[in-house]
Amino acid sequence: MGDIPGDGKVRVDWVPAIANIYEPTAEELNSGVRISQWMTADGVVGFRPETADVPTSGLEDTFDTATNGRRSFSGTLVRIKKQTGSDVAYLTLLPDVEGYVVVRRSVAAATAYASAQHLQGVYPVICGETAWLDSEPNTVERYEVPLKMRIQPALRVNVA
Repeated sequence: MGDIPGDGKVRVDWVPAIANIYEPTAEELNSGVRISQWMTADGVVGFRPETADVPTSGLEDTFDTATNGRRSFSGTLVRIKKQTGSDVAYLTLLPDVEGYVVVRRSVAAATAYASAQHLQGVYPVICGETAWLDSEPNTVERYEVPLKMRIQPALRVNVA
């Protein structure tokens, strides 16, 4: 099997409603807003789960052991380039708005969702307050929208 280059093959959508996050439909996903088209190259932040350790060693043990504990996501946000005119992402990802961030990899970003496509995840989130990034030479205006997980996300699911 060959390697899959990642350039141009990460799609991130904001979807306002999904009936079943474990079986999202192509119709639901395609009705969302493809925010990845406005995101910076490093704009998908914190969508990597962390698993806490639960120590299992006893008092008499001479070696530390552990098992899996709670899973969580921290520092989850999207980083977006400010658009001229009507900035759809800026006007959509408002504080306290609830919805779903959907991440798909390994398929050209402009390709519409279709049945059986694999998704990295469907993340039920609530938006925090937009934070403008400090100005820097030779860069575009950017902002970040922090995202908090409302419930456990659906990971490794396929489009129904």
